[in-house]
Amino acid sequence: MPRCTSLAALCVTLAAAKLAPPTHSAVKLAPRKADYPVAKAPVARISSGGATKTLELLFGAGGIYAAFLYYGSLQEDVFRYASEEGDKFTQVWFLQVLEALCNVVVGFLGLQLTGGATPDLPQPLFASSGCSQVLAKYCTNAALANGLSFPVATLAKSGKMVPVMVGSLLLGGASYSLRQYAQVAMIVAGTAIVSLSKKKASSGTTATLGVAFIVASLCFDGVTGGLQKRVKSETKARGAAPKPYDYMFLTNIYMLATALVFALCRGEVQDGLKFALDNPALWGKVLRFGACSAVGQSFIFYTISTFDPLVCTTVTTTRKIFSVLLSIFLKGHELPLMGWGGVALASAGILAEASSKRH
Repeated sequence: MPRCTSLAALCVTLAAAKLAPPTHSAVKLAPRKADYPVAKAPVARISSGGATKTLELLFGAGGIYAAFLYYGSLQEDVFRYASEEGDKFTQVWFLQVLEALCNVVVGFLGLQLTGGATPDLPQPLFASSGCSQVLAKYCTNAALANGLSFPVATLAKSGKMVPVMVGSLLLGGASYSLRQYAQVAMIVAGTAIVSLSKKKASSGTTATLGVAFIVASLCFDGVTGGLQKRVKSETKARGAAPKPYDYMFLTNIYMLATALVFALCRGEVQDGLKFALDNPALWGKVLRFGACSAVGQSFIFYTISTFDPLVCTTVTTTRKIFSVLLSIFLKGHELPLMGWGGVALASAGILAEASSKRH
C-alpha cells in the first residue's frame, strides 16, 4: 500500500510539471530582425543642414547686396538731382529724418513680431551711439551734397580704421600689426589716387568741403564704434540679452530725435518737404532711399543673428566695392587708367581687411 501511494504521488507531480506554463527566465527568444535598431544615415542629415545654412546665407547676403546697392544708387541720384531751374537738393537733415523714421517703423514692427522690447537696456549709451551715428551719416551725405563724387566718398568711408588708429596712437593703449597699417594705407592711397585722377580728368576744382565732411564722418564712425562696444559690455554686465531689433529700434529712435532737432533748427523740414513735393521724381527717390535703408538693416540684423557677425562684416565690406563699380559704369563717371589703379588698390585693401577680420 505505501508503494502504491508513492507511485500515485509521483504521477501527480509529473502531470503538474507538464501542465505548468514555462517561466520567462527559462526561455530566451532570439530577437526578430525587425527588433534590431536601424542605423540612420548621418551623411544625408549633414548635407541637408549644410544646404539649409547655404540658403540662409544666400538669403541674408543677397538681401544686403540688393538693398544697399540700390540704396547707394539712390543716394547718388538724390544729390546729383537738379530741378528745371537748376536747383540742387541740399536739405541733408530732412533726408536723415526720413531715413531714421523708416528704420524706426521697421524696428518697432520687428520688436512686436519678436516678443517686444528687452527691459533694462542702457538708454544713455544708445542715445550717444544714435547721436554719433546720425552725425556720421549726415557728414557723408553733406560731402555728396558739396560735390564729392560717390566713388571717392564710398572708398574713403571704407577707411574707418584710420580714425580708430589715430585715436589709439594719440591716447595710447593699443598697438597694430604691420598688416593692419598696410591695409589702411592701401585704402587711403587708392582713394587719393581715384580722387586725383577724377580731378585731372574733369579739370574741375577739388571738393575741399566734401573731403572735410568725409574726414568728419570717419571720426564720428570711430566714436560710434567705441560707443557700440560699451553698449555690448554694459548690457552683458546687466545680464540683458537685447534682440537685433532692440538695437535697430533704439539706435534709430535717437537718430531720429537728433536729426529732427537739427532739421527744425535749420528749417530743413519745411524746405526739404517743399522741394521734394515740387519735384515728384526726387520725392520718389527719397522715399525709396529710406525704404532701402530699413530693408537693408533688417537683412543685416538677420545675418548677424543667424551667423557670426564677421560674416555680415565681410558682406557689407565687399558690397562697397560693387557700389563703386556700379556707380562708375552706370552713372557716367570718367576714370582714366590711373583711377582704375586706385580703385584696384583700395579694393585690395578692403578685401584684405575683411579677410583679416575672419581670422
